[in-house]
Amino acid sequence: HASLTTGEVIRMLRELKGWTQNELAKRSGINATNISLLENNNIEIGKKRAIQLANTFNINPATIMFPEYEAKEISQAA
Repeated sequence: HASLTTGEVIRMLRELKGWTQNELAKRSGINATNISLLENNNIEIGKKRAIQLANTFNINPATIMFPEYEAKEISQAA
């Protein structure tokens, strides 16, 4: 399987939910600018943001922080 970056995982999960970046920002409490920066791998996610996004997507934070180890969980979250 292809390895995914954290940003690609965030984008994939958001798109699978049919959400815009603005909608994810409202749901997660992370501003839309930072959502874009995260999706484009321009900033590190950090523990706090990983937890916020994981709670929003109803998944384990490790799925976002360590996508190379969590591919199975990512596909199930879709």
